[in-house]
Amino acid sequence: MSDLKIRKVVIAGGGTAGWLAAAALSKQLGTLLDIELVESDAIGTVGVGESTIPTICSFHALLGIDEVEFIRATQATFKLGIEFENWGRQDDRYVHGFGQIGKPNWMGEFHQFWLHAKSLGFGGDIGDYCLETQALAAKKFATSDKPVLNYAYHLDATRYAQFLRKHSEARGVVRTEGKISQVRTSNESGNIESLVLDNGRVVEGDLFIDCTGFRALLMAETLQCGFEDWQHWLPTDRALAVQSKPVAPARPNTRAIAHGAGWRWQIPLQSRMGNGMVYSSEYQSEDAARRQFLRDIDGEPLFEPRLIPYRAGRREKAWEKNCIALGLSSGFVEPLESTSIHLIQIGITRLMQLFPFDGVAPKLRERFNEQSREELEKVRDFVVLHYKLTDRDDSEFWRYCKNMPVPDSLAERIELFRESAHVHRNADELFRTDSWVQVMLGQRLYPQTYHPMGRLMSEDQLRQALGGLKNNIQRAVDKLPGHAEFIRRYCPAEIPADVEA
Repeated sequence: MSDLKIRKVVIAGGGTAGWLAAAALSKQLGTLLDIELVESDAIGTVGVGESTIPTICSFHALLGIDEVEFIRATQATFKLGIEFENWGRQDDRYVHGFGQIGKPNWMGEFHQFWLHAKSLGFGGDIGDYCLETQALAAKKFATSDKPVLNYAYHLDATRYAQFLRKHSEARGVVRTEGKISQVRTSNESGNIESLVLDNGRVVEGDLFIDCTGFRALLMAETLQCGFEDWQHWLPTDRALAVQSKPVAPARPNTRAIAHGAGWRWQIPLQSRMGNGMVYSSEYQSEDAARRQFLRDIDGEPLFEPRLIPYRAGRREKAWEKNCIALGLSSGFVEPLESTSIHLIQIGITRLMQLFPFDGVAPKLRERFNEQSREELEKVRDFVVLHYKLTDRDDSEFWRYCKNMPVPDSLAERIELFRESAHVHRNADELFRTDSWVQVMLGQRLYPQTYHPMGRLMSEDQLRQALGGLKNNIQRAVDKLPGHAEFIRRYCPAEIPADVEA
């Protein structure tokens, strides 16, 4: 164990990762630590991850964030799931909703009953039994305990960082402006000792958090921590991003629309539409991607699209010496299932749980790295699933995805569902069984057989049970206000005149 007592934490880089770390550490451990964040106004945030998943709500509760204040500050809207278009085949559509599907029992999950109903010629769509999916389809939403909707947010990433900065500085976090020109390390231990800024200022610390994005200035350039490349499983490596004027009321969902060399997103905010185009540079040129992107955008773009190169993969260690990588510096899957902000938050949570006040213990660091690796690999497998399970053969990109080998951990899950409709997952995994079921079925993976528990009911009993579930969901949806109407009543943001619809 290092004999270095941890009293001063230095966060290198701002953006969502840096200010989330500052906000959480100052809220939960602020009385025990001095926290300083170094960032430069000259370095912009990537801002790709404007779509989140429901875990953000519990993390905000941990930080004591007022929801209405947050939504107004970030011009956020609500999100009940992701609508996938053109993924299994051209013109296919399915929804990955955030809620529970039907009612499982101790023997198995609800989809086993549903599969038996389908074999008898009824049962409808699996999404008929998910409240969030049906509310999404009706463009309705409310925060209420009756019914309880599982939701996340669409948010402006730049405004989010600004909101978190204000939240953090109120709790004593010191922000230092400046670009990092040098990282000094100890000749004996190899630990980072200080950051030297371009204005000559030296920022010393005991523990450093690398939030410098894809560059990974501390972890990669200074500590030489390697990178495990996943591009052979996740072949997209470029994103174009731009905001546009809204042309319709905001929907309570993200849209992920596949194209010949990747996919594009639509993320509705109160003041604008966030647009992005993800593609593989091996299968599409930047000029062709840009032309296609601008052609398909709804509404007038507010500026020129920004190109964001990236590489899917993970840092070999998330914690090396006395430095922890968070966000893009630790690894990146891609934005398809909106996991980037969650992975930052779970990394911060893990750090607080294992915080090395009395010095960095090797076994503690190893535990952190192992948990980080497992978390990211499980997210990777879920995202790769969308590419692998496709019937599309209309482009070289999709033919590659359809035929590519996948990690053994994912191949096992696919075959298990194909053979028996069974979904294997560990208790600590991010994506629940219902998430896997929705995507597998949505991507046209139909099981060869299923658990016979549905046959324990007569056909009439099964019809009645499924009909009752659908009717209960429909009644609940009927009582909800429209998503746009709810926002106007509950949390309207101040909309700039030049971007009003």
